Amino acid sequence: MSKIVLITGAGSGFGKLGATALSERGHRVIATTETEEQANELRRELPALQVEKLDITSDDVDKVHAWDIDVLVNNAGVGETGPLADVPLDRVRRLFEVNVFGTLKVTQAVLTDMVPRKRGRIIIMSSIAGVFAAPAFGPYSMTKFALEAMGKSMRGELASLGVDVTLLNPGPYLTGFNDRMAASMWEWFDDQSLNGPEADLFRVIGDFVTTAQRDPHEIATRLVELVEAETTTENNFVPPDIKAQLGLA
Repeated sequence: MSKIVLITGAGSGFGKLGATALSERGHRVIATTETEEQANELRRELPALQVEKLDITSDDVDKVHAWDIDVLVNNAGVGETGPLADVPLDRVRRLFEVNVFGTLKVTQAVLTDMVPRKRGRIIIMSSIAGVFAAPAFGPYSMTKFALEAMGKSMRGELASLGVDVTLLNPGPYLTGFNDRMAASMWEWFDDQSLNGPEADLFRVIGDFVTTAQRDPHEIATRLVELVEAETTTENNFVPPDIKAQLGLA
């Protein structure tokens, strides 16, 4: 059955691939971007999609009430790395404003329509970083751990009201996001203050998430499965053995 699916952060990466795959499956996709410039670019590239500007940190979220959404895919997010002893707090606040508060803001708006209908699904794009925190990736992991708490709490709160909540946890995938995030700390952090082993550690961790990244179409495929599934599990790790690879299973 065709569903109305709202995807945030659909201008690139998982959001764009997921929007394309869902549209090809016959779903009505409302693909949203943070800026009008991004929206216009996506409209030119993918004219079959309904593309809307939706900054999840702003009053733009009021638009959702006009769309009768069946599935919300919370994909919009930003990344930031750096040692927590030094990371500028304004960068951490920006991470939380988008990844956590923005995600909660748009979710609350959508739920005001889903709950009275007693149907709907919320898919939260978490990460392996939501269950595993590594050196230098603390700022990003903090927000993803928060999303894990949000998703798990909401799953229990909303199940009896007919709304399903599930988390999607990708490992390293080749969208450009991981590369930008791994490089972000070097915009402000001077590794001359570290001794050799400490600097090397940050670089090794950065290399880990940017080397041998997987095909992001795997995430688009899993996203389609979650949109169409009768029921979901709490977490959905992709690839399925990513926890074992990290010694977490």
